Amino acid sequence: MKTFDQMGLIDPLLKALQHEGYTTPTPIQAQAIPHLLEGRDLLGCAQTGTGKTAAFSLPILQYLHQQPAKASHKKQIRALILTPTRELAIQIEESLRAYGRNLPLQHLVIFGGVGQQPQVNALQRGVDILVATPGRLLDLMQQGFVSLHQLEVFVLDEADRMLDMGFIHDVKRVITKLPEKRQSLFFSATMPPDIQALANTILTNPVKVEVTPASSTADTIEQFIYNVSKKDKPALLQHLLKQHAEIKSVLVFTRTKHGADRVVKDLMRAGETAAAIHGNKSQNARQLALQNFKKGVIRVLVATDIAARGIDIDDLGHVINFELPNIPESYVHRIGRTGRAGASGVAFSFCEAEERAYLKDIQKLIGKQIPVVQDHPFVGNANAVHVKAEQPRQQHQQRRQQQPARNQQQGQRQQQQRPPRPQQQQPAAAQQEKPVAAQQAPVQKPKQQHQRPQPRPAQQPMAGNGQAQQGHAQPPARKFKKPTGALTMPPKKEVVKDDFNSKHVAPVTPLFNDDDRW
Repeated sequence: MKTFDQMGLIDPLLKALQHEGYTTPTPIQAQAIPHLLEGRDLLGCAQTGTGKTAAFSLPILQYLHQQPAKASHKKQIRALILTPTRELAIQIEESLRAYGRNLPLQHLVIFGGVGQQPQVNALQRGVDILVATPGRLLDLMQQGFVSLHQLEVFVLDEADRMLDMGFIHDVKRVITKLPEKRQSLFFSATMPPDIQALANTILTNPVKVEVTPASSTADTIEQFIYNVSKKDKPALLQHLLKQHAEIKSVLVFTRTKHGADRVVKDLMRAGETAAAIHGNKSQNARQLALQNFKKGVIRVLVATDIAARGIDIDDLGHVINFELPNIPESYVHRIGRTGRAGASGVAFSFCEAEERAYLKDIQKLIGKQIPVVQDHPFVGNANAVHVKAEQPRQQHQQRRQQQPARNQQQGQRQQQQRPPRPQQQQPAAAQQEKPVAAQQAPVQKPKQQHQRPQPRPAQQPMAGNGQAQQGHAQPPARKFKKPTGALTMPPKKEVVKDDFNSKHVAPVTPLFNDDDRW
């Protein structure tokens, strides 16, 4: 196998690699670097931990150093690396800093969740290589702080994860802002049809580099399944950590953020040092947890699928799937945290009864059966739960199969037990007197004639005072007193004229006499 000295890299890069302790390139580095130095587009199907970051970082650094920017374009971005998560963006920027320590190139990482002003200030000073997540990049582009008109190299990393996280539309919006003349690099751990279609729109006559078959796991990773009930998962995790005391650091995966927090609380109650990283944590808290995990301050790091992207930890020997992922490709990404660059690793996966379907999809994707561990304290409970869950399904299937035969037997039994219907016998004389036509003709009921309603009888007059109607109790009649004496009207009030009316109101005189009217 070639060494880095034989791949045509410049001395500043070779010195940086020697400082990092790299002597022999990984398979993807050996295949990709020569083509990238020639300026070819590349389609790389490689899993996490294969060394793909160095595979595209080293050629980009060498190209930008050997082809300096024009005087009028010194502050323009020349290379863009697009990643799905903040952790992966930070990891790539750290690699660029390590490999380009001897080169006068400026690089910057931008992502959401933090203030944008420091990032804007760095962009205004000038950046050669920009590492970004799609959301923050589009925000700064809309505000006019990022221009990609002078871009020369474009890298799309973890394209399959971009699709899973729903960033594919943002990626397409970014691509529309890129110049047509550029070098494009496309990396993905898996290659489903949607990802292949996206690659065809970005790349031009690319070189395809495939280190391992698509959707497969590294052969150096030992995989095991633990059948366990949901309630026993925390106890099984604590049991494995105590049983394998040689495990210095382990990465535990959950499907949800709240699930990660619950696992950390259970471990801390049991005396383990643990921390969680997920989307609800602040960026500072996530970086602090990751640093403590790398330094060995905490033993267990619990993460979700999205937050774990970009976690690059040397000598990570164990990964535990506390919950199986509902997306089979996520299993490949998870266990790819261990067994990096040809090293050995171990992956434990907890499987409850409701996750059996996920396990079948995973084994179908990777193309092999994962061995099941039977000698653990909680296997009995898991089998009981599995049998209990399967019994209703089996009973239902048996009932459906037996239902036609049961219905047929029940119908025959009812016909045998049903007594014959009795026939009404009529006198022989009556039967003889009836003509044949009358015997055969059906009996018709006479039609009922509509009768007009009879008029209601006239009501009798009410009885007078002192009398009562028959059958009804009559209340006593009221007695009215006749007025006695002559009716007298109330006296009229005498109208008194006030001084104002008597003095100031002129008497009204008629306009004409009665004689004049006629």
